Amino acid sequence: MPEIAPTFDAAFWITAAAILGLLMLSGFFSGSETALTAASRGKLRAQADRGSKLAEGALKLTEDSERLIGSVLLGNNLVNILATSLATALFTRAFGESGVAMATLVMTLLVLIFAEVLPKTYAITNAEKAAATVSPAIRVVVLLFSPVVSMVQILVRAILRLFGVKADPDSAVLSAHEEIAGAITLGHSEGAVEKEHRDRLLGALDLGDRAVEEIMLHRSSIEMIDVDDDSETILSQLLHSPHTRLPVYKDDPENIVGVVHAKDVLRAMDRLMRGPDASAAGLAGFQVTDVAMKPYFVPETTTLDDQMRQFLRRHTHFALVVDEYGALQGLITLEDILEEIVGEITDEFDVEDEIDLAPEADGSYLIDGGMTIRDLNRATDWNLPDEEANTVAGLVIHEAQMIPEKGQVFSFHGFRFEVTDRHQNRLTRLKIRKLL
Repeated sequence: MPEIAPTFDAAFWITAAAILGLLMLSGFFSGSETALTAASRGKLRAQADRGSKLAEGALKLTEDSERLIGSVLLGNNLVNILATSLATALFTRAFGESGVAMATLVMTLLVLIFAEVLPKTYAITNAEKAAATVSPAIRVVVLLFSPVVSMVQILVRAILRLFGVKADPDSAVLSAHEEIAGAITLGHSEGAVEKEHRDRLLGALDLGDRAVEEIMLHRSSIEMIDVDDDSETILSQLLHSPHTRLPVYKDDPENIVGVVHAKDVLRAMDRLMRGPDASAAGLAGFQVTDVAMKPYFVPETTTLDDQMRQFLRRHTHFALVVDEYGALQGLITLEDILEEIVGEITDEFDVEDEIDLAPEADGSYLIDGGMTIRDLNRATDWNLPDEEANTVAGLVIHEAQMIPEKGQVFSFHGFRFEVTDRHQNRLTRLKIRKLL
């Protein structure tokens, strides 16, 4: 009679130990994949700048994410398949044909708990630390599997090309700008970032995407000095104006010949009134152009980011905005750009807004038609589109394809717009309510 081999012999325990080791390798690959993909490159860069070689290695690994993921997945699948095959042979030897089903059930549970959920949960909660720790070992894995992964990549792209899909490994799905903005918005929605902090951060990020024409003071609202006015009129205008810099025009408001600073005018008049050569005739002959600075004109399509750089480089805070034909469109100051980041900046000389942006009993807001859509969205957390118009009145006119009359009501983009006041062709007051 042939001798029956014992079930729990040395081969059994060696195979079981091999399965255990493969499960540990599988957990290592799974955790490494999660850690290296979930780790913040910004935090890794900060650690690398502080001298962490492991963080620097993790950064280099994540630069080629396609090769990294391919190598880790290849290693993970190899050890999982090998562990399952060994387990099937082991259980078949011990339990016969039913061992196949038992091996499938047991390995599914073991792989799910110890090779997937457990390591990935740890990795995602300690992403940067885990990524830095595993980076040396994963670098070796990437080098070993690099030829195979390259062949797989070529094959995958060829198959995708058959279905009309072009895979560009060098293209980023999201730019750094979009990733940061998305993270800030997500943080606000989850309660981790306050609204005012979100507005400031997003405002700074958007400077490169917005033009000066979107936030400039329109020419119809610009306060100017007539070069032909007498000195007393000019002095009174400067003293009553809330602004320290005013454009100077000659004959036509479109013909800007200079920009004066209130202090320069006051100094010049002080010399004429109290200086050694003071005289009534000298004061009467005062010419505002003698103290006016050369006007600084900028195109209306200049981005806010570029304009802020120009202000800092030229050591000035004031610019006149012109269109492609050189016609005056408005003016912009450094303060206008800063307000897009930090919100409204006021001092004791600023004129208070007439409208208090507070909801009425029915949830509607009474606003000035010249209010920008961006400011309204920031104040109310709405999402009115600002691609076709900068102001709320401009949006209503664009959507209505006409200049509405007082009392007309429109509904679009999920909001109800009522024109409550109109002056000539301008919509000066609007009541807006979000539709349920």
